[in-house]
Amino acid sequence: MGGPQTRDAAGPRQRVPSTARSDAAERSADVEAGIVALWRAYGGQRQRVLRDRLVLHYAPLVKYVAGRVGTGLPSHVDVADLIQSGIFGLVDAIEKFEPERGLKFETYAMQRIRGAILDDLRAQDWVPRSVRSRARDVERAIERLEGKLQRTASDPELATELGIDVGELRDLFAQLQLTSVVALDELIAAGRGSASLAETLPDERAEDPVANLVDRDSRRQLAEAIAQLAERDRVVVTLYYFENLTLAEIGRVLGVTESRVCQLHTRAVLRLRAKLAEQV
Repeated sequence: MGGPQTRDAAGPRQRVPSTARSDAAERSADVEAGIVALWRAYGGQRQRVLRDRLVLHYAPLVKYVAGRVGTGLPSHVDVADLIQSGIFGLVDAIEKFEPERGLKFETYAMQRIRGAILDDLRAQDWVPRSVRSRARDVERAIERLEGKLQRTASDPELATELGIDVGELRDLFAQLQLTSVVALDELIAAGRGSASLAETLPDERAEDPVANLVDRDSRRQLAEAIAQLAERDRVVVTLYYFENLTLAEIGRVLGVTESRVCQLHTRAVLRLRAKLAEQV
């Protein structure tokens, strides 16, 4: 009897000695304990040097989020610029994070990082007005059609509503991909106010119970809108925003190309925007 074996395309890999696995686990535990202690020290002292150590530890999150947001953007958008914007979001997340609320920091930080990157992109106004206008036309068509049908419209039905064929509709989704680089907090904003997703998490210590109820209602509306999506759209949204898979990884899960996933993602975002707009 021996330790577990793993295989790759070239055949079985060599067993990893149990002592090596044990050492790796101990190192991981030491790192985790060090980060917990660092958070505790920063919470008590709020020193910049401690904050900067946290920024250094969590910096890989920025590169990861920037890479995901950058997928499908025009070639003139430099990922290095996205990373720089994301660092500001990470710093903001560290300074505003409240561990006692029980939220995992990585989840909170990724929303802040993505939000900072998207804020910078919006400030650059890199999406042509004609593309924004076409996206609004599609959103209105979805809202109008699904209001009549009282269900999710199929691609052929939506194409007919827009006066185009299905092939042209999918080409349109590809063109509108630029408008769907969006965080879930923007989808909430489309339905109500301008609060970020992270800011809608309930704070049981809040003195205003009405504000707390509004936050819960926003999350409920978003969950209901996602539940009403077609199954494949719902899977794309779940894997992309909640499981943090890349579009390429989602393509492998669904057995379709990355470009097709981009189209599905765009369609899902446009439908979510339309559904949330109905609730205003």
